[in-house]
Amino acid sequence: MSDERDEEMKMTTIAVCGLGQMGLPVAGRVAAAFDVLAFDITAERRALAAERDRITTTEALVDLAACDIIVLSLPNPAVSRQVVRELAGRVAPGTVVVETSTVLPADVREWATILEPAGALVIDAAVLSGVGQMESGQATLLVGGASAHIDRVAAVLDAMGGAGWKRYGELGAGMAAKVVNNGVAHAVMVVLAEAFAMARAEGVALADIADMLERSDGGLMRPLTHRMMERVANGSFEGGMPLDAARKDSTLALAMAQRSGVPLFATQAAQSVYDLAAARGLGRRDYAAIATLWEEWTGQSLAYEAEGGR
Repeated sequence: MSDERDEEMKMTTIAVCGLGQMGLPVAGRVAAAFDVLAFDITAERRALAAERDRITTTEALVDLAACDIIVLSLPNPAVSRQVVRELAGRVAPGTVVVETSTVLPADVREWATILEPAGALVIDAAVLSGVGQMESGQATLLVGGASAHIDRVAAVLDAMGGAGWKRYGELGAGMAAKVVNNGVAHAVMVVLAEAFAMARAEGVALADIADMLERSDGGLMRPLTHRMMERVANGSFEGGMPLDAARKDSTLALAMAQRSGVPLFATQAAQSVYDLAAARGLGRRDYAAIATLWEEWTGQSLAYEAEGGR
């Protein structure tokens, strides 16, 4: 960003809409670099925001339309949609709306359609991190949108994420990445609960299980770093641990849990995938070959090394 652009941004008041659990620290981070005009429907949250330096609050949502950059931090897509519609007829051409609320990629693209007649722009900047990380300036932002639009608000993204942000692609890509991340996190939580319940039932120290799983060759990291990032990334499934062997191990886990009375849900579902893969004749290929089932079902390759690396 040029020195002239930096100077221009310093003189800009940034609007923040939504002062909830995440929105208040978002406003605080933005206020570390810019003057902030903040809105929330709750007087209590506005009062908390007003206690912070460089934050002025308003009781009227439409007041935010006077700002060139408007950051949204709202509880759900329905609220974001309502806010965008209310602002659409009042914002000036060139206004950039930065959606940090957790919404679907299609929602962000809908916001762009709503704002297009006014000449306003949208980017998505999904917050991967927690409230504490946002407060401390260590948040990670997953950003989607046109490069030129992102460049216009880069200094605001720097303020929110401490420069810890990355463009994931076109509009909606940041939200898509966060939804993927959250889906993995919540599914893995079920798997981990099942794993620790199996360990407890068999008298294995849970601390030892935790230490084992977090190793680079453990059950959490190895599927990502080797199976996905090396084998699937390159479409390479020859050699390695055969799918038949992985299927056998999964069967043993189910049998052990059944004998000790531990219910398994995610692990049972995963076994179904290995059964399907074996029925497709993939038994002698590395078990990462289960990814080819999704390639068949979706008609899209999951290999990505050729995209330019990680």
